[in-house]
Parts: sequence; C-alpha cells; structure tokens
Amino acid sequence: MERHRLDGRIKLRHLQCLLAVAQHGSLQRAAEALSITQPAVSKTIAELEGLLGVRLFERGRNGARPTAQAELFLRHAGASVSALRQGIDVLARANGQTGGVIEIAVLPTLAAAMMPSVLETFRREWPGIVVQVHTGANQQLLTQLKSGQVTLALGRMSDPEGMAGLTFEHLCATPLSVVVRASHPLVQQRSVSMADIARYHVVLPPNGTILRHTADGFLRAHGVGMLDDYSELLSMSLARAMTLRDDVIWIASEITVQDDLADGVLCALPFATKGTEESIGILWRNDTVPTPPEQTLISAMREAARVRYGTPGVR
Repeated sequence: MERHRLDGRIKLRHLQCLLAVAQHGSLQRAAEALSITQPAVSKTIAELEGLLGVRLFERGRNGARPTAQAELFLRHAGASVSALRQGIDVLARANGQTGGVIEIAVLPTLAAAMMPSVLETFRREWPGIVVQVHTGANQQLLTQLKSGQVTLALGRMSDPEGMAGLTFEHLCATPLSVVVRASHPLVQQRSVSMADIARYHVVLPPNGTILRHTADGFLRAHGVGMLDDYSELLSMSLARAMTLRDDVIWIASEITVQDDLADGVLCALPFATKGTEESIGILWRNDTVPTPPEQTLISAMREAARVRYGTPGVR
C-alpha cells in the first residue's frame, strides 16, 4: 500500500488501542482503561495489523505481548500521541486557557519521599494544570514512557536495552536498608547476624524488579540462600504497615524508610549494605523536548533530591 494512503487510514483510535494493550499487557485491561469493549479493542488492533501488514501482539494465557515489529512501531506511535497532546495544551494556553494534564510515572519507593514537595512547587507555578501520577515497577514505568502514556518518569537506571531511546538524568544513588519496627526482638539483641533473618518473615520487593535483584544479591553475598518465609510487595504502604504491625524484617530502599528511621519508628539492623546502591533519576524520551510545565517538574525533582540527599551522588 502507498505510504500516503496508509498514513490517511491510521486513526488516533488505532494508536490509543495499541498503546493501551502494550501498557496493560491484556486486551481486557486495555478495554477497561479505554472504557470500550474487548471485542472493540480486538477489532481495532486487527485493523491496525492489516494496515501495517505485521502482527503486533503475541496472545496467550499470560496476556498480549508486543512483537518485535510492534516494539519498533510503539516508540513512534507514543511520540505521535504525546506530540498531539502537547500541541493541544500549547494551543489552549495560547487561547488563554489554563487547563491541561501532564501524566508522569514514579516508583512507589520514591512517590512519598519526593513527590509531595515536587507537586507543591508545580501547583504554585502552574495552578491550572493537573498532574496525574502513575506508580509501578521500574519496567512498567519505562514501558509507559516509551509508549507515550507518560512524558516523564522518576525511576531507576535500567539495562542498556531497557534504556534505549531514553534520556536519564542521575539524581542520587541509595543503598538497601534492612529494617524492623522499634520493638522488634532483634533491636535489643546484642549482636545480629544474617542467619537471624531466616528466623523471621521477610518482606521483599517483587520478583523481577531491579530492587529485588539487588536484595537477592545482597542476601547471597552474606550466605543467605532461598528464604522459606517471605512476602513480595510492591506497595510501600502495605510493606510499612506489615513491618510496624509484626516482628517481620523489611528489605527496602533506604530512600523509602528514611523518614521512619529518623523518627525512630523503624530501626535499621546493623548490616553493611555498601555496594547495593542503585542510581535514581529523571527519565524522558530522546525524541521529545520537555514543555515548560514539564521543565518545572524536572527542576522541582532536582531540588527535592538536592534538599533531601545533597548534591547528586551516592547517598
């Protein structure tokens, strides 16, 4: 098919369905997010596959996974939808309208620690613009960023493949912390060894996340193999609640528990965690230029990191 005819037949709804399925990994969840039926999503994806002449998703029991061809197209589809949204916002501001929405993605470990001050600063400078904050695992953040659902992300450095097409600005690097509630028996114990960890329920980051990979490496380096009694939690509020409620051990990013440690609500067990630092920073796509409101968010994120952790570097 001639290129100009193809361009004319691809509609915004095709791109929206493509991005939604890629983000949610499921036609049903994409349909719910778009407030349409699953058959409508299936039909739209089939139309787009017919127009492009390629298969876009491998569908199975675990959902829908983008094909290699889809991955190539997703970056451009996301950039197109993002550019359209930005154009509408620019036009609205030129006409004296103050509304608009910016969608960003933030790791749960960073949301409570950094975003309150960031959003407070942003509201003062752009009172008419709404910021929608999505939280999720780092890989989910990168997928949302590449697909164009969000324009900025506050997360961790990933592997080279995961960072392809993205700009990463380092803010700080924080290590792991092994924490318990203040009344935990290990706090009063004269000496604590890594073997003591296996005697308690351990709260870990979800399998497959960068933080979990670091935690597993930390445990192995100290002679602790597979744990028999543990939970995997992405929700920081749930992990915190469990730790405060019972004699469990929580292996978390120090940035997540810093305030509770300072307040004496949680206590860090005396384990050396040097070498577990992970780089945290701001991400955006290489093919986009942050808008003035997005630049305000970026500046506020830099300032929040500076106030909380000093100049960029290892915490």
